[in-house]
Amino acid sequence: MDIALTFNLKKEDETKPADYFSEFDSQETINAITGALESKGHKVKFIEGDHPNLFSFFKNNRIDMVFNIAEGKHGKFRESEIPAILDYFGIPYTGSSTFSLALALNKALTKKILKAENIPTPAFQVFQKGNEKLDRNLKFPLIVKPNCEGSAKGINASNVVHSEKELFAKVKEIINAYKQEVLVEEFIDGKELTVGILENGKPVVLPILEIDFSTCKKSGEYFYSWRMKEFQGDADLGLTPTFHCPARLDKETEKLVKETALRTHRAVQCLDISRTDIRLDKNNIPYVLEINPLPGLNPRESNFPIMAYAAGMKYEDLIEAILSSASKRRKTTDG
Repeated sequence: MDIALTFNLKKEDETKPADYFSEFDSQETINAITGALESKGHKVKFIEGDHPNLFSFFKNNRIDMVFNIAEGKHGKFRESEIPAILDYFGIPYTGSSTFSLALALNKALTKKILKAENIPTPAFQVFQKGNEKLDRNLKFPLIVKPNCEGSAKGINASNVVHSEKELFAKVKEIINAYKQEVLVEEFIDGKELTVGILENGKPVVLPILEIDFSTCKKSGEYFYSWRMKEFQGDADLGLTPTFHCPARLDKETEKLVKETALRTHRAVQCLDISRTDIRLDKNNIPYVLEINPLPGLNPRESNFPIMAYAAGMKYEDLIEAILSSASKRRKTTDG
C-alpha cells in the first residue's frame, strides 16, 4: 500500500513561546512510524502539515491511504486541517473525522456533550473576557486551562487556584498569552488515569494506565502539566512519574473506567484510536477531563504505546492495527 505520513515536526525556534511546538511530533516518532509501516510492506511518502504545496502533493501523488498524525497549525480547528484537505480529494486517512478532531480540541464543548450523555466530567465555567462573575456552584480548588490547546500547554502547578484572586489573575494571564477563552473546572483530587481505545473491526479498550506523581515532589508538579509532559523522565527536574499498567484498580472500578472511556470515544465519534484522560475521585467516580483523538505515538515515551505494550502488542503491530482499522472502514464505506 502507498502511504503518505502527514505530520507537524517539532522545531527549535527561540522566537516562539517554550510550549509552541509541544503538540508536534519528534523526528523519532516519525522514524518509528515509518519503520513500522515499511516493516509491513508499505511504501511511505512524507508530507509536513505546513508544507506550502499540500494541495498539489495530494493532487499529483498516488496515495492509497494517509497515516495522519498532523496536529495542524492555525486556530481552534487546526487538527482538522489535513483531514479537510483529504476529504476534499476523497483520500482515506487514519483516525477521526474533521468534526471529531475539531470538537475534541474544544474542551468545554466536549464537556457539554459528555454531560448530555451522563458521562461524569468536572463542573466547569468558560471565561471569555476574564471579568465574568464566578459561578457560585463551583467549588475550590479549581484548575484554569486554555480551552483549545493540547499537550497541557499553558498548564503548570500554579493553574490550580484556591481563591477568586488567584483565579482571575490566572484567567487573565491565559487570555493574554493564548488569545482564547479559558476553561475553569473543579480540580479532582485522585488517581490520574488514561485509557486507550483501539479499533480493528471493533473497539478494544487497552489496559488502563495509571500515572503516579508521588515520585515528582522535587518538581513541585503533581499532575500532567506542560513541564511534566515535555520533560517527562528528567530526574534533575524531578519529573519522573511512575507508570502502572494495568492500573492499580479493583475489577469493578476497572470495568467502570473502561466503560466510561468507551462511552466517551463513541460520544465524540472518534475513529480508529483515542485516548481519554480521567481522574478517579475518592468515591471511585471516573471524571473525564478530555479525550484526544490524536494521541502521541512515540514508541518510548507516549502513553498510548505503553498501553498497547501492556496488551501484548509490538509497536509495528499497533501502527498496522490503526491502518487496518481505517482500511476496513474505507471498504465498508465504498461497499
